[in-house]
Formats: sequence, C-alpha cells, structure tokens
Amino acid sequence: MKQIINKSLINKKVINLGLSISKNFIGKNPILIGVLKGSFIFTADLLRSIKIDCEVEFVKVQSYKGAKSTGNVEIISDINTNLKGRHIIIVEDIIDSGKTINFLYNEFKQKSVKSISVATFLMKSNQQKFDFPIDYIGFEIKQGFVVGYGLDYNQKYRNLDSLYVIES
Repeated sequence: MKQIINKSLINKKVINLGLSISKNFIGKNPILIGVLKGSFIFTADLLRSIKIDCEVEFVKVQSYKGAKSTGNVEIISDINTNLKGRHIIIVEDIIDSGKTINFLYNEFKQKSVKSISVATFLMKSNQQKFDFPIDYIGFEIKQGFVVGYGLDYNQKYRNLDSLYVIES
C-alpha cells in the first residue's frame, strides 16, 4: 500500500467542508445521511466540524463485493426519519462509477425533501455525469483502489487514519 493523503490534510479538508456546510445551511437544520459503512468516519468528523444545528442518520447500501462492483445497488438498512420538507445532505465516502449516489439521490428525491445536497470524501476523476451537483468534494483522486479513513477492502483497513492506494 502507498499513502496518498495523510491525516493532517484530511483533517484540514473536513474542517473546511464543515464550515462551508455551516455557512450554506444557517437556520435550516439539515439532516446528514451517511452511507454505511464506508462514510462513517467521514460523517462523524464532518458532523463535528459543522457549527449549526443538524441531525444525522445512516443508510446502508451494498454495491461492492471485495474490490469489484456488483453493478447493482440495494438498500440493506434504510432510515426511519420522515424527510418530507427537510434539507438533506447525502454523505458518501467515495463517488466512483456514480451508481450508488444516483440511486440514493433518486430514492431521496421521491420522499418530498426540500433540498438534496451531496458531500463526498473522495471523487474519482472518471468524468461522471450527473443530473445534480456534487456540492462538497473532499479530494479528487485518480483511478485505483483506496483504503483507510473508513474505506475498506473486504472489511479491512477502515481504521487507518490516512488514505492509501492498494498497489498490485
């Protein structure tokens, strides 16, 4: 494994994202919806860096088996909060092919939310096209399988405080 982003850079970026969210959602009490399992560390750190009232929920989806995408996204565990008329921020660990974020965006759009924003720790530079903005991006990275800071390979390496690419 090769380190590509260290703990200090991650901390600075997350604080800046939290301040941006705080500024953009003054008086709106947004709900951060972390996508499990990969985003739990990013979601926690982001939540701590937000300086306004907000709430947090988690949704669990599955689209990977090991390092390979299955091509399908399914909700394993949904949230129980009524989202009607609420501002939500979907918090992702990584946007790669875009299938998961597209799926979740469309699922939440059907729940009569007031607004949907997207925050992602990592965005792969695939030139994905979306019908909606990716509002808060931590880091843009090139191709490669990354682990650490909540991201895993077969449930391993989530505990690393920096980001690493697995070299083959």
